[in-house]
Amino acid sequence: MKRLYHALLGCLFTTLSVVAGEATTEGAIINEIYPPELQQRLTAALAAMGPDYQPRTKHLLKDGSPKYTNRLILEDSPYLQQHAHNPVNWHSWGKEAFEKAKRENKPIFLSIGYSTCHWCHVMEEESFDDPKIAALLNRYFVAIKVDRERNPDVDKSYMTAVMLLNQSGGWPMSSFLTPEGKTFYGGTYFPQPQFAQLLRRVHEVWGQQEEQLRKQADEVARMVAQITAGEGSASRLGASAIQQAVTAILSSHDKLKGGFSPAPKFPHESELFLLLETAERHDNREALAAVETSLKAMAQGGIYDQVGGGFHRYATDNDWLIPHFEKMLYNQAHLARAYLLAWRLTGNLLYQRVVRETLDYALRDMRSPDGGFYSATYADSEGEEGRFFLWSQQQIRQALAPEDARLAIDLFGVTAQGNFEGSNILHLPVALDDYARQTQQPLPLLLKSLERIREQLRVVREQRIHPLRDDKVITAWNGMMITTLAMAGDLLSEPRYLAAATQAAAFIWERNHNRKEGLLRVHLNGSSSVPAVQNDHAYYAEGLIHLFDVTHNDLWLARAKEITDAMLTRFWDQKRGGFFMNSADDGLSTMGRPKDSDDHAIPSGNAVALRVLAMLAKRAGAVAYGIKANATLAAFAGLINRRPMGYAYMLSAADALLNGELGAHQYAGRGVVEAQAQVTVDADGKEWLTVEIKMAPGWHINAHKPLQDYLIPTELQLGKAASAWRLGAVTYPAPEIKRLGFQWEPLALFEDTITLRAELVRQGDQQAEQSLVLPIELNLQACDDRICLAPETLRLGLPEH
Repeated sequence: MKRLYHALLGCLFTTLSVVAGEATTEGAIINEIYPPELQQRLTAALAAMGPDYQPRTKHLLKDGSPKYTNRLILEDSPYLQQHAHNPVNWHSWGKEAFEKAKRENKPIFLSIGYSTCHWCHVMEEESFDDPKIAALLNRYFVAIKVDRERNPDVDKSYMTAVMLLNQSGGWPMSSFLTPEGKTFYGGTYFPQPQFAQLLRRVHEVWGQQEEQLRKQADEVARMVAQITAGEGSASRLGASAIQQAVTAILSSHDKLKGGFSPAPKFPHESELFLLLETAERHDNREALAAVETSLKAMAQGGIYDQVGGGFHRYATDNDWLIPHFEKMLYNQAHLARAYLLAWRLTGNLLYQRVVRETLDYALRDMRSPDGGFYSATYADSEGEEGRFFLWSQQQIRQALAPEDARLAIDLFGVTAQGNFEGSNILHLPVALDDYARQTQQPLPLLLKSLERIREQLRVVREQRIHPLRDDKVITAWNGMMITTLAMAGDLLSEPRYLAAATQAAAFIWERNHNRKEGLLRVHLNGSSSVPAVQNDHAYYAEGLIHLFDVTHNDLWLARAKEITDAMLTRFWDQKRGGFFMNSADDGLSTMGRPKDSDDHAIPSGNAVALRVLAMLAKRAGAVAYGIKANATLAAFAGLINRRPMGYAYMLSAADALLNGELGAHQYAGRGVVEAQAQVTVDADGKEWLTVEIKMAPGWHINAHKPLQDYLIPTELQLGKAASAWRLGAVTYPAPEIKRLGFQWEPLALFEDTITLRAELVRQGDQQAEQSLVLPIELNLQACDDRICLAPETLRLGLPEH
């Protein structure tokens, strides 16, 4: 591939001589003459924007209306609409553009970006809004603009090609394709003079060496198809793969500042999830310590919005102080979930504080009136990055009462010189619990003061010009929020969060789903469009399953099954297993059908699908889901064994598939038995373990003392790791004595809902370190009046704190 890359480089950047007067010729063509029908649609779409619409262009007529309007005004993507008034004759991704390129035998210029991408906006202002650049694109190319958040499958394929050609990639992505859609050259951001030169040279080479470029494009497409399809024979996942991944993650961990890479620092939520599950399942203190170091560092840093709550996308420095100020919905969902799980495991109330502030931010600032969640907010406001979030000492003093201002300036490290371009990014130089000790005040009192200060600063900040918001409602990202909100509603006993999860789930079902088209990816300005890709199905199904777990409403499980079945029908690879990102019937898969297998900014679609299939196998009564889960894992086992660290979320899903789910709430008998454990304290201070077991109508489990020796008794006991505790005598309910169809003898059994109860007694050294989780084992066998399922041991866990 290096040989191909250097050949292309030499071919495209041979010494160039520009013919005098060429710019004048090119400048004659800026906007093509649109057919009357299309022109009417563009005019109507522009009018529909309303009187307050502000075109994003420097080319305005005297009345303030845009001089140019192209096809992107018809799209339901804020990113695409931002380019609707470029003089470039942009097409959206679709058959029309490819048919035009083939008909005119022109190469395609493909530009991929997203609405909160800083350098995407720079390239737009420098190049795409420049009539001279537009003239080159319009004369010599068919120009296509893609929103990567709208078409992640397209982004995946073409980013793989750019990575092959350059050994690096990013956004904006700038690719040159054959009319069939195969990459022969690509890069990222090009400064305007270089881009103009590149456009002329590509046109020249296409005219002189088209056959060679087509052959090179075929080679690139072949390699992309091979890579993105995850080729390789299905193999067995090595038993040590999870431990290898954990070891690699811990070796990359910054023990002083947190995080898993040098600057720029991203949260790496997938790694956090795997470490948290490893800590819980194996009492791994090193894994938990790494998580806590990172979570505390982020919560104290500027990457966390200390006033409004919520997280910026990443930090540009090693201390988590200076963020790239955009906020993405997926970070809010996954980081809130990581802090929630850490709170559940440790009982640290500061983690719960971050969960609540982050979710409250999302509910307040990122939710539509109908309950769907918007995708992002931009980094810039008033033309400056981060201006909305910055403070001076004077602004703090003007916003707060004198005593609160003194506390805020000290607590948030606000200085006269500032820490970012003369102003201050608020952060916590000292952890809140340490600050409370240093200032000799109770932590609850400090937190109460902080809450008052935060709210007053937020109210004042609301008067500033806000960063723009991307109002796309993306199905996959809403699925992430549904999962986290449902979990938070349950674990924090917070009805607001559960209600928000329910409303978002209903919004996606009603707006982004219909019987004819199935699931759709995007909702914007009252309309939904773009066929959903695989990760939309996976993330939405995951959210629906968590909603079912908390509400016990069978509607959500039925919808999760329907969405999962559609995912299996549209995206399953019948030859090698696993899921493609896009459907075979999209008609535009010239670069192959990619598979999303390893984690990047979010866990991969296949990893989430594996977790969904494993969860449905436990809940939905269908063996087929378990078979497909194992087949998905097998399809990527070879890749995982070679580089386990890149598959953290898939490995955590694999652990649940192979070794059982974690937590105090679990299912048995393919969903017909549900168990919930909890510990309560009575008036005398005694601790009691209770386990409630619910059975579906027509199903039972054997009593603790069956009438037949060969039947499997229901038994409750502690796991071997519970060395600090012993279980008193278990109280079982009186069994039902019945005769069933497969058994002439009477049977002692439990039906409907029962509760098992036993005293927990601490033993041994009272000062000895406890395990993180109290391990509980429940042995049972589910039967109906015709069959008995295999005996099972549910391993439930309750945090020790």
